[in-house]
Amino acid sequence: MNPRILLVEDDPTSRAFLLAATRALPAEVDLACDMAGAIEAATACAHALWLFDARLPDGSGAQLLALLRERGLDTPAIAHTASPERDEHEALRAAGFRDVVAKPLPAAEWTAALRRALGQGAAGTAEEAGVYARTPGAVPVWDEAQALAALGHNPAHVSGLRQLFVSELPGVRDAVVAAAERGDAAAVGDQLHRLRSGCGFVGAARLLQATLRLQAAPGSTAALHAFLDAAQDTLSSS
Repeated sequence: MNPRILLVEDDPTSRAFLLAATRALPAEVDLACDMAGAIEAATACAHALWLFDARLPDGSGAQLLALLRERGLDTPAIAHTASPERDEHEALRAAGFRDVVAKPLPAAEWTAALRRALGQGAAGTAEEAGVYARTPGAVPVWDEAQALAALGHNPAHVSGLRQLFVSELPGVRDAVVAAAERGDAAAVGDQLHRLRSGCGFVGAARLLQATLRLQAAPGSTAALHAFLDAAQDTLSSS
């Protein structure tokens, strides 16, 4: 019998990728996009594994895990995060997560982490895709090789996930602008944190670079303008 897994992820692009990769394990997958939905799903039936996003709209993966542990549930859990920071990963492990994976990552690395947690065995580690550090003009709008590698070299999967990403991008862009205009650096950071993993999954290379730059300097007008330009380039070329 295939294991039943609970996947908690609020970003639509990341959720679509992780859902497809998890089902291919193979596994039955229940979905939630926030803490409230995750608690309802986790207490409704038994799961072999929980997969919790480190940041959720109504809390954090660590808070979610603590609440479920208080209810006596001992399901093994993996945290997934768009942050590559070792300190954050160690904090998540200290909170009780069996493993931490950094998004974006190829589907094969994701399923390897799941198999390890399920005791099925698998080698390899989950590391975040490389960060673009070149000048904006040298970075392509779309990195086809990266997207194909993340999605098992399936062009149809790349196309479908990219369409979803592009449909969500205007809303994310506008939310970043609104947060920047009111001087809310934390809200800017939250939106960009969600966006960066989606960029990696679909190969939105130029937007990923601009997202990382704005994350590093959320109050920078120049970084915000570069982000808006990259977002427009991404939308125009889709």
